Formats: sequence, structure tokens, C-alpha cells
Amino acid sequence: MIHFVLLISRQGKVRLTKWYSPYSQKERTKVIRELSGLILTRGPKLCNFVEWRGLRVVYKRYASLYFCMCIDEDDNELEILEIIHHYVEVLDRYFGSVCELDLIYNFHKAYFILDELLIAGELQEPSKRTVARLVAAQDSLVETAKEQTSSITNIIAQAANTASL
Repeated sequence: MIHFVLLISRQGKVRLTKWYSPYSQKERTKVIRELSGLILTRGPKLCNFVEWRGLRVVYKRYASLYFCMCIDEDDNELEILEIIHHYVEVLDRYFGSVCELDLIYNFHKAYFILDELLIAGELQEPSKRTVARLVAAQDSLVETAKEQTSSITNIIAQAANTASL
């Protein structure tokens, strides 16, 4: 089981967190500080697995971001590396070569995509095509809602103008 997901920049800024196990806010802050220091200081030629507090942290660096997932010791690390890569590929497909700024300004999309892939710390949807279709459907719903809101606002404005005449 995945206990949490962290996306950390090379400067140590947290770009995304998703917690699947109960941690208090104080514990979360401590975990982020500890793992940031641990992962960012590791050499690039060292393996991508770190033993930590009786758990195992699997991480992979893509451009300026470290994608980290914390798992149980008996879970398969290579499977988690594949899940990380799968997530990055889906982000790439959606954003077209994802970068840190995409995650900063469109964090809600990054969370939505992660939620489509993982549920309760387990891989839910292995198909990139299915995830892309679901994200496109959500984008379509958002656009439809914006159009409806805009048309309702116009109707209200016209009614207000008519009433004032």
C-alpha cells in the first residue's frame, strides 16, 4: 500500500502531497522536512529506494521534480517505480511535456489525475488512455458549467437592466 505521495522540487519546495494513511498536520510537516533532506542530498547514482521509519520510500527524479511514494517494506519497489512513471506519462500526455509550472498553476488537474490512478493507496486504473479520456470528460463538464454560468449571468444582467428601465 502507498502511504503517501510527495512531489518535491530540487529546491525543497513541496508541489503536491497526497496522504493515504492518517498523519496529523504536525507529523506531515515533520515527514516532509525529513524526506526532503534525505532525498535531495542523495547522489544521482544511488538507488531510488530509501529505508525510512520501518517503511520504504521510492522516488524518481524527472527534470526538476522528485516524485516520491512511501510504501510498506514488503511491497514491490519496482512496481512503485512503474506507477510513478505511469503518473508522469499521464501528466505528459495531458500537459504536453509536463513541467514544474504546470503543477504549480494546474495543481487541481495533477490531483485529479492522481486520484484517477490511485485510490486508497492502490493502483486503480492502469490504462493511460482511460485516464486521459476521464480527464477530457471532466474538462468538458467544466467548460459546460462555465458556459451555463456565463449564460445565467447574462440573463440576470438583462433582467436587471430591463427592471431598471
